Amino acid sequence: MRTAVVTGASRGIGSEFVVRLLDAGWKVYAGYRSDLLRLELISNHNLVCQRLDVTDNNSISEFVKIIDNNVDLLINNAGVPDGRWRNIKEIDDKWMLEVLNINSVGPVRMVKALYDKMNHKSLTTVAMISSLMGSIEDCHSGRSYAYRASKTALNMLSVAMKKEAKEDNISILILHPGWVKTRMGGEHAPVELVDSVEGMMKLINAQTLDDSGKFFQYDGVELPW
Repeated sequence: MRTAVVTGASRGIGSEFVVRLLDAGWKVYAGYRSDLLRLELISNHNLVCQRLDVTDNNSISEFVKIIDNNVDLLINNAGVPDGRWRNIKEIDDKWMLEVLNINSVGPVRMVKALYDKMNHKSLTTVAMISSLMGSIEDCHSGRSYAYRASKTALNMLSVAMKKEAKEDNISILILHPGWVKTRMGGEHAPVELVDSVEGMMKLINAQTLDDSGKFFQYDGVELPW
């Protein structure tokens, strides 16, 4: 049985990944920050839920302790939006650093903590849930300062890790889920949750070492940096 870890798993994209992985026969370790939410409604003996704060190394260590086998897939989904500041004068630098801590550094902490469990003979995939808003080339409208910067940083960190990870049979996939109808995306978002996650699962299942470090939209379109 293959084993997956999903962060930010209590709702939205994370919880949909959990459901699809369980349906496909995976054992899933689901990390949630405060409340179980949708996870509480899932009854499956292959699901293990544990509190997880990706900004806290102690929380991560406790999470890793419950995983008693190798990890074949890590989905770094935990993330937060920024303050939607309307102009530069409104930027809250403390919250900006918190956004970077969660969205950029948090996934690196997870890779570091799980690295020994991911380093095994079969291919392991690390899926970084990023955003087109992290694309420098596509930044036409500006604003969303902290969120954009956090996803750009995540993309660079992912590419920087790919060479070392590739040597250990770990492939890093950077994914833009689209503008999805979730609590974060809002009800006017054009992409349905099930379509986004279905598309990303297809990319995860097709991932090879040669694809490591590439940036894809959920529908398979490769995106600009």
